[in-house]
Amino acid sequence: MTGARGLLVACAITLVACGHHSASAASSSALPAIRNVPDGDWTRFDYNAARSGVGPAATGITAGRLSLLRVRQVAINGTVDSSAIALHAVRAAGRVRDIVVMTTTYGRTLALDPGTGAMLWEFTPADIGSYAGTSQVTTATPVADPNRRYVYAASPDGMIHKISVASGGEVRTGHWPARVTFDATKEKIASALNISRAGLIVVTSGYFGDATPYEGHVAVISLASGRIVQVFNSLCSDRHSLIDPPASCPAGSSMVGASGIWSRAGAVVEPGSGRILIATGNGPFNGSTNWGDSVLELTPDASRLLHNWTPTNQAQLAASDTDIGSSSPALLPPIHGVRLAVQGAKDSLLHVLDLNRLNGTTGGAGPRLDGEVQAISTPGGGQVYTAPAVWTHGGRTYVFVTDDSGTTAYVASGRRPRLRVAWHNSTPGTSPVLAGGLLYIFDEQNGVLKVYGPATGRRFATLPAAAGHWNSPIVVGGRIILPVGSYHDNLTTGQVLIYHLPGR
Repeated sequence: MTGARGLLVACAITLVACGHHSASAASSSALPAIRNVPDGDWTRFDYNAARSGVGPAATGITAGRLSLLRVRQVAINGTVDSSAIALHAVRAAGRVRDIVVMTTTYGRTLALDPGTGAMLWEFTPADIGSYAGTSQVTTATPVADPNRRYVYAASPDGMIHKISVASGGEVRTGHWPARVTFDATKEKIASALNISRAGLIVVTSGYFGDATPYEGHVAVISLASGRIVQVFNSLCSDRHSLIDPPASCPAGSSMVGASGIWSRAGAVVEPGSGRILIATGNGPFNGSTNWGDSVLELTPDASRLLHNWTPTNQAQLAASDTDIGSSSPALLPPIHGVRLAVQGAKDSLLHVLDLNRLNGTTGGAGPRLDGEVQAISTPGGGQVYTAPAVWTHGGRTYVFVTDDSGTTAYVASGRRPRLRVAWHNSTPGTSPVLAGGLLYIFDEQNGVLKVYGPATGRRFATLPAAAGHWNSPIVVGGRIILPVGSYHDNLTTGQVLIYHLPGR
């Protein structure tokens, strides 16, 4: 490793001051351990099923303690182009401890002890040799079972694995592992896995370049048996099982794409109702069976499409590769009784939608276009590939959005709620997360992790890291866990940075 990236990694090892407002170096022997650090779990991408991006209210890391952070640089057998999850005080590798779990682009799922950086176990797909080093990858973040005894993870061969937290062994009873595609060379598991009361939720998309045939779909899997209990196909939605082969759905061979579901957050679960929200990518739309470039609301078990929002220029967006599905709907809490969602996209706009009237009416799904309540520019007018974070504080609801042109905090307010800009800066970033009252933005272009005051935009620290792609941090128990690297490099090695308070 040479050049600027090598310098950033070298800086990360000791957190020396490599830039403006960087955290200062901290000697492990000079600093006493910080006691009574609140701990907890971070069980899935963006913390909860609604993908709010807002984690624990207290993490032990405060603005005043950022200068105390040290870092463990852990080498791993692959690149994690996603985010980690964390479980507190579970039995793993023979004793009770905290663990961090992540999945590499070639489907290795591994567990680390974040307090030491030690590898505890590693699950490796049996067929990894057939695709390791190629462009057939997964960028899906795993998810923990509610009982905390298992994690669920994807591999590039189209399989979902149920893995023991204690040992890393795979469950191979019932229908486990579960197959969610019949052509893993064309259908990719890109988005984070989720769990709702209906079961494990997996979504599929196509690979870079939209090489059809493929078909975007939602698969709901029984946690107990591994059986697929429901499938919603975003094309040929009148068919309710995995389509084999994908080419048997004629719309899935469209030259403009096959309505893949590929955003970082994937399926979003609405609090209370349990309904599932997804956003689809380039593909044909007819308002009856084909739902390209749309936001779709499904029943909690994904058995039925309830509502859709489809922009008036849907056909143009599909033809110009300007996906609506580059992000997922970000859910806002009710404001004066109005339930809003914010949909980022590659058209450089944030689309504000009323969940009670997605297409502008209370009717069901259909061919009607438009219905959004507001469209506002993205940060710097960039395309959105990230998952926004939504935070309520002091009676105000903030929506934090990052893209390759900057970071913006929007505030939603008014009797007829609309977004307005609260603050903005030019820092690019991956999906933002907020925890312990601090906002974390991984600037993957410049290889640094920046920490802000969320209400004001004041920058408190810049932590040296390394370059990345879709990686995003988690913050829990006095630690920040950040994988780095990009799946585009086709590497079978990688690294994870663990910034931690003394004693953590």
